[in-house]
Amino acid sequence: MRHPDALTGEPEHVDAVVGALLDVALEPIVDLVITADDTGYEARAVDGRVRFTRADDGAGWTFAETEVEGRNPLGDQATDRFVGLDAEVANPYPHRSANAYPHAYEMVAQIFDHPAAPDVITLHTPSHNWEDHGGERGEHGSMSAVQARAPFILAGAGVKELGLVPRSCRLVDVAPTVLALMGAAPHPEGVGLNGQPLEGALLRRQDGDVLHDLLDHPSGRPDHVVGFLLDGCNPNVLYDAVAAGEAPNVARLLAMGVGFEHGAYSSMPTVTLANHTSILTGAHPGHHGILNNAWFDRRIGEQVITNSPATWPWAMNTLSPEVETMYQAVKRTWPDAITLAANEPCDTGADVGTFTAMRAGVMPDKPPRAEDLPFATERFVRPEKKYATASRIDHIGMELALGVWGDGYQGTSYPLPRFSWVNFSLTDAAFHLGGPWSEVARASIHDTDARIGQVLDAVERRGVFDRTAFFVVADHGMEESNPAVTGDWGDALRDTGVPFRDEAYMWIYTGVT
Repeated sequence: MRHPDALTGEPEHVDAVVGALLDVALEPIVDLVITADDTGYEARAVDGRVRFTRADDGAGWTFAETEVEGRNPLGDQATDRFVGLDAEVANPYPHRSANAYPHAYEMVAQIFDHPAAPDVITLHTPSHNWEDHGGERGEHGSMSAVQARAPFILAGAGVKELGLVPRSCRLVDVAPTVLALMGAAPHPEGVGLNGQPLEGALLRRQDGDVLHDLLDHPSGRPDHVVGFLLDGCNPNVLYDAVAAGEAPNVARLLAMGVGFEHGAYSSMPTVTLANHTSILTGAHPGHHGILNNAWFDRRIGEQVITNSPATWPWAMNTLSPEVETMYQAVKRTWPDAITLAANEPCDTGADVGTFTAMRAGVMPDKPPRAEDLPFATERFVRPEKKYATASRIDHIGMELALGVWGDGYQGTSYPLPRFSWVNFSLTDAAFHLGGPWSEVARASIHDTDARIGQVLDAVERRGVFDRTAFFVVADHGMEESNPAVTGDWGDALRDTGVPFRDEAYMWIYTGVT
């Protein structure tokens, strides 16, 4: 069930590529191979396959398996697999037969709703360290439980104090839940997951659900909301750091509200900007238009790259006009409200932001040298370039947030923002560098927690802490890869003789180069 305007490769080319990827010689690195056609979707592994269809159900979808051969590779969609750091460490590099793929049918179906979806999606095994393509010790991108699982904490004004609870949600549930907490107005033309009208939708396209049972309306709605994103932060590791006293500010927020022990599941592909945008629009990548870190658009014959320093200011050029960001939803409800997007490429509709300013020709204040930064672990910020660079970037975002919430930034003072979003990138850099169980990963949580604490202090200084809600989230998880399991499926694909493009080392377009 592909988009009706999709341009695709020849069926024989697709079959040749799929056959090459499912060769048993590639089993250590190829987890799943996914395709779609006019009648349904198919997921294949070396030990089985499933074909399924979808049907409208109100404003949502139902799914039906139409053919299963061998083991259904998407049959296990448990959301509680490998929950807790001890369970994750005890099961490194889980085999596909022991893994889970939460919400898998929905995650497959949504991607093919976009006309630039690939012919073939290839997902790496958890063990695969794709060093030939820039891979590092920590990896993500798959639909599997650990790579897709992000933390989610909601706290403060209007939120029930439930602590860490054994449940999960999806990242697309975050935006509608936060907007419901704020009391945002429904969109008059709002639609749901299947594009049909959804009564009470709080966004132009709302793929997610409001988590009503987290909200405590009798205690009063917040006047302000501050969201923190810890890019690439594994929730098992974050919650363990909280329990160990290594993240006191995140612990403070958790004590003020609720955290999901089983996490919030990111949309496929489980990569950065696709899921930043899913969080901030409540829509899946196949619907909001930021499909991956890179993809190929046959309609214009061009590669599209969104997740790079060179493209961040303009990354939202492919954002669908059929979605609405949280900034826009807030302004629609409260036209005089101010919204902030610190260090966030998904900033459409924000009044104040890092990239909003850059597009206007105003550069952020230059940060100190990495070794002179506050809240930077010296043993890593000095020798590790990626740790140093990410620390400086996060300092820029923190300074912008502190300025907007304080006495001003670059000579301009602002009213208190009704909605603030602060993106921290250090956790992603560190978790990639050392893997999620490493000392460098724990140091990145400690440093980021200190920066969060600075923002919390700024809110307190303005005297509105008790009237503010907060949330902590990530765009995806991070899984330990096996340095001994490397390799590349490129040679196998070239041996087929089929021209192809492999974008983001997972999305394959056939018949083009």
